[in-house]
Amino acid sequence: MQIETLLEGEAVDSMELEALLEARKKKEADFMLVDVREVFEYEQGHLPGVDLLRPTSTFSDWAAELIEMSRQKPVILTCRTGNRTGQVQRILLQNGAEKLIDHRGGIMTWQGEVVRD
Repeated sequence: MQIETLLEGEAVDSMELEALLEARKKKEADFMLVDVREVFEYEQGHLPGVDLLRPTSTFSDWAAELIEMSRQKPVILTCRTGNRTGQVQRILLQNGAEKLIDHRGGIMTWQGEVVRD
């Protein structure tokens, strides 16, 4: 599995995301992991390594920020099932985002550790 190739695609599954997170720990990959679920969902459990929580309900408040971030480095979007991330990805790409990656299946397909606040 080529880390660089994963960061150039449109989507990753949970196994690929786990490999990317491991590579990032070793400084072999550079990306942002953004959870787009609501605060209460995030507090119930989230993926280790999430850099930002940007709830979909406040999308208009942070959309421009994510578009700009995606121009600097890849941004991986995660949610519960992959539905919201797919919608966010599509809208942001239509508005100038560059490197946005959908975590297909979301946290529901995650087999690794889940962080609970």
